[in-house]
Amino acid sequence: MTELHPLDAGFIELEDSDRHISLGIGAAAIISGPPPTRSEFIAGVAERLRDNVRLRQKLRRTPLDLTTPIWEEDSNFDLAHHIRWIALPDPADDAALFEMVAAELAQRLDRDHPLWQCIVVDHLTDDRWAVFVKAHHSLVDGVSGVTMFESFCDPVEGRSESNRPEGVDGDHPSVDWLAMAMKGIRMPFELPGHALGVVRGLIPVAAAAVSPTAGSSLNGSIGQQRRYLAARASLTDVREIGKSFDVTVNDVVLAAVAAAYRGLLLQRGEHPAADMLRILVPVSMRAAHAKFVLDNRVSAVLPMLPIHLGDPAERLALIHERMTKHKSKGEAQAEKSMIAMAEWLPFATVAWSLRLLSRLPQRGVTALATNIPGPRDILMVQGRRVLELLPAVPIAMRLRTGIAILSYGDQLNFGITGDYDTTPDLQLLADGIHSGIAELLAAARKLPDSGIAETIPLLPRVPSR
Repeated sequence: MTELHPLDAGFIELEDSDRHISLGIGAAAIISGPPPTRSEFIAGVAERLRDNVRLRQKLRRTPLDLTTPIWEEDSNFDLAHHIRWIALPDPADDAALFEMVAAELAQRLDRDHPLWQCIVVDHLTDDRWAVFVKAHHSLVDGVSGVTMFESFCDPVEGRSESNRPEGVDGDHPSVDWLAMAMKGIRMPFELPGHALGVVRGLIPVAAAAVSPTAGSSLNGSIGQQRRYLAARASLTDVREIGKSFDVTVNDVVLAAVAAAYRGLLLQRGEHPAADMLRILVPVSMRAAHAKFVLDNRVSAVLPMLPIHLGDPAERLALIHERMTKHKSKGEAQAEKSMIAMAEWLPFATVAWSLRLLSRLPQRGVTALATNIPGPRDILMVQGRRVLELLPAVPIAMRLRTGIAILSYGDQLNFGITGDYDTTPDLQLLADGIHSGIAELLAAARKLPDSGIAETIPLLPRVPSR
């Protein structure tokens, strides 16, 4: 049995606070060729999960949440609870697949069983099929969710560690007792300074979280149903933009997202203001030794996106400046430290505080954008090649949209989730991302000495559909 960390348990509390939300995150893998038979697929998954302890554990809570929830072995574990085989209505195209993903995002996972599912779509157009893997956010974050999907894939030749399931070595590295003793001696002297550093780093985060943004249609009550779309981009193009403007890939991604939201608001007849779009950007705090551990190891920064600027290069420059400042202030590290300190508090106090906060009308954050580094290698599922990986994230806390960005080989795919009733125009975000990257690429190629960024050889580009 393993106790949940405060952040993991926090996602359970958040889901319990609002009957309209489901906090399952996932990825749809589009795969070439005909699918295996049902029995072949189930046997393959069973083989891959044989040593993966966490995916055979279910959640157990205590009365009144007096102690931390735990993961415990499901004595009645049955793989049939977790694998479903479905067919889409004709023409079984991407639009039909996106509708299926939206419906799955709206459905809560059954807490009587381990909190994950695998849905096989047995036919798509153009000789393809798909697998949608979904897990509760209390079980995985973006990085560990990708690792979980890779565990369902065939082993990557020449990289024996790539599909290693969760184990003790990944979660608990070897203990250096001398270092621990020295740390204990230094703690009374270092703790006040550490606490002061944490507080200083958290001040801008806390101020941003409680400061309401200018009102817009992006923030408000949400229903239970969801919409889902995907936008596809070339990672090579994004890297070329980054090299030309001397910014990061994440800066370029956020600039494309800013362009998309600016276009959406203009189409809705709203004026994009400088203080209108504060976006939650998760930051992975996962150490290399914890790559294969299924849990949450993220912090976040809350930059304001400059959607008031019409020039794409100016937006990108200001985003780069703001993200650099957020990083230099140590906000993400301070938030991580605060989460770690919550381990020492009675869980009942943490749980009831989270419930209270989740019921307050959140107006400080307007949207979510999470950028997840995905696999560079070609992935195979039972001998069939994975063509694309499309990420999917839930929405909650009055955020009517959320965008997940996942790289795979030379692709950069944006999975866009929206509230069904309030985002009937979700396609405008997908179109805005495409046009935002195209505008930046055109601007980059007009710069003096612009050139294509050096890249590691990756997958051949899969044509967009």
